[in-house]
Amino acid sequence: MSDRTPDRTSLTDRLDAGPVICAEGFLFELERRGYLTAGEFVPEVALEYPEALRALHVDYQRAGSDIVEAFTYNGHREKMRVIGKEDLLEPLNRAALQIAREVADAHPGNLMAGNISNSNIWDPADPQRQREVRDMFSEMVGWAVEGGADLIIGETFYYAGEALAALEVAKSSGLPVVLTIAPMAQNEMTDGVGIVETCQRLEQGGADVVGMNCFRGPRTMLPWLREIRAAVSCHVGALPIPYRTTDAEPTFFNLSDPDADVPAPHGRTFPTALDPLYANRYEVGAFAHQAAEIGINYLGVCCGASPMLIRQVAEAVGRTTEASRFSEKMQNHFMYGDNERLPEHIVALGDRA
Repeated sequence: MSDRTPDRTSLTDRLDAGPVICAEGFLFELERRGYLTAGEFVPEVALEYPEALRALHVDYQRAGSDIVEAFTYNGHREKMRVIGKEDLLEPLNRAALQIAREVADAHPGNLMAGNISNSNIWDPADPQRQREVRDMFSEMVGWAVEGGADLIIGETFYYAGEALAALEVAKSSGLPVVLTIAPMAQNEMTDGVGIVETCQRLEQGGADVVGMNCFRGPRTMLPWLREIRAAVSCHVGALPIPYRTTDAEPTFFNLSDPDADVPAPHGRTFPTALDPLYANRYEVGAFAHQAAEIGINYLGVCCGASPMLIRQVAEAVGRTTEASRFSEKMQNHFMYGDNERLPEHIVALGDRA
């Protein structure tokens, strides 16, 4: 049990003052680093390789993330049952929360967030399933409170009903709540509720921040964010995936890559063959800048994020981070630079390299 007294006003106070950065996307980045399995995407890394998880938190922190989000995404009871490791549920959650708390405490001013997310078993027609999901949320939120969380993040909900249930459970903690949704390609929630209406309901339910995360890249998330920002009075969150989704393919689940010489054996680019469809850092930075211009102050990147992209978001809204020391300096590049020591005949190669 933490002996800390959470500052329940710090999140909204800081958002009132300007942008707050939250790094997400742990699943993809740790899979790329070789610490969890694609497909299962279970955060066992908190128990098996705690230093790898700690290192990623620190990398995101150095890049400008103000919130250290405990890596408990998919760390719920149902997912642990699927992989036959339900006995590891509580140890995994507590380990992830402890690591996040320690990393946040090492950087004065950082906040630590507990996390709950889509259960993938919610059924609008099955009250028993709904009770199971609520129970899963309740135990995770309880562990987060005991672990000293400063806020609760509920994210990646594609059913409006599940998002509202998550909000209710998270609000019972007494902590500030961020609740972001992830509508699929039909441009409404899976239970037929409108995207904007869902965010309005979440605001009415007491969420401190509502908005969108995951599934959609900058191009197909920003138009919805404009509508959400105009429809609610609370703070709005924007955490896209860094992939080039389009109006024809608005989420990353069915992004096509016709130029792939060797397509993914499971028939989809998601989740392991998305690399050629990556948005560049300038596109991600432009998204963050545009979102901030319309009054969205809770910003980040979801699945596909890297510390470099988090730094790009932070710098796009005027922040200088610890990692900004290593931001690009193309004036010293041997082929693109203008440093007086660079030979002209070498620089000239840039046009025909």
